[in-house]
Amino acid sequence: MDYPVSRRGFLQVTVASGAGYSALVGAGALRALENPNERIVVGVMGTNGRGARLAGLFASIAGCEVGYICDVDERAVAKGVEAVTSQNAVTPRTESDFRGILDDPAVDALVVAAPDHWHAPATILACAAGKHVYVEKPACHNPHEGELMVEAARKHRRVVQVGTQRRSSPGMIRAIERLREGQIGRVLFARGWVTSTRETIGRGQVATVPSWLNYDLWQGPAPEREYRDNLVHYHWHWLWHWGTGELGNNGVHALDLCRWGLGVDYPERVTCSGGKFFFDDDQETPDTQLATFTFGDKAICWEHRTWHPRGFEGMTFGAVFYGDQGTLVLGSDSYAFYDRSGKGSEPVSTTIGDTDHQRDFLDCIRSGEQPRASIDEGVKSTHLCLLGNIAYRSGRTVNVDSATGSITGDEEQLTYWGREYRPGWEPVV
Repeated sequence: MDYPVSRRGFLQVTVASGAGYSALVGAGALRALENPNERIVVGVMGTNGRGARLAGLFASIAGCEVGYICDVDERAVAKGVEAVTSQNAVTPRTESDFRGILDDPAVDALVVAAPDHWHAPATILACAAGKHVYVEKPACHNPHEGELMVEAARKHRRVVQVGTQRRSSPGMIRAIERLREGQIGRVLFARGWVTSTRETIGRGQVATVPSWLNYDLWQGPAPEREYRDNLVHYHWHWLWHWGTGELGNNGVHALDLCRWGLGVDYPERVTCSGGKFFFDDDQETPDTQLATFTFGDKAICWEHRTWHPRGFEGMTFGAVFYGDQGTLVLGSDSYAFYDRSGKGSEPVSTTIGDTDHQRDFLDCIRSGEQPRASIDEGVKSTHLCLLGNIAYRSGRTVNVDSATGSITGDEEQLTYWGREYRPGWEPVV
């Protein structure tokens, strides 16, 4: 499959300096607001779930106005408007097509909380329209889109923040600082996990599109498929055509923590096993998955089970780091250090970073600085998820050029590097 940009292109450039996109553009090279005190106007795309929460969070921050709520579902539009007005904010305008937001010169930024297959195309179009972007995780649906997103942010000098909000949690920041300072010695291995009891998505049937849904626009850049009654709004996560499975859904949060703590970028080798062991339904992605990422003298392991809630360290979500002198355990709302004998102090309470993350994005729009979860960092963490899925889908170890992140020596695996698009929706920088 041919793509307008080489799969190695941006990766070779961003890794060459060892610092990625941040080093290329420089802290002052991003376009800052001419008046740092100016009100920032954002539009939110996708407000059925996470997007409605983001709309409310942005509306609650002084100096920010949610000017637009956009969704292809009329009911979700109402959720977004309610989230904004509940903050005593100005009632936003509404759109069903996010391109209407991009056409308004008064809008400074687009918040993308639509399904995974929309993340990259919407971000690229927004950058080209001169908008900054806050894009939910995972950053992209496939590795090629990640290349294009970084290129678009660089070309148009836009601030692009990925929704891996733990990067902005004061407690998580302090925990990683202590880790880097040698609290548990030389860190060799990290594990991330999520365990849950998700419901079955059942066996869907071809059905008439509901009157409240613009299904054509919901599909957007993805090749057209018939509407089925078990797709919208959440079950698309477990179908490869639109989603990235639990590895891309929740795995990116834990793997981002693991990569951040270990100070690594791209692995040398990725292995993955698992399957759909529990559910008998339309789900295509694995309900049980174990992936291992080897980085020379360090490694990361990921595990998820979406049918059994018992996790590790007494938590259903977390990341743990093992050093030659101790252990660091990061949970959703706490962290704790332990010595080699297992003795430790009481866990330190923290947050997952919401609001702090949105403030960081807005502050960087004003200053022209890089956000904590810049698009290059978000793409690298998403890349691990996508490589894990490629190893799973191909049934083979993925060998990676650790300097560029590119897959080496397996043409079949490279067929997963990008995807086909509906005519007219191909993302181009």
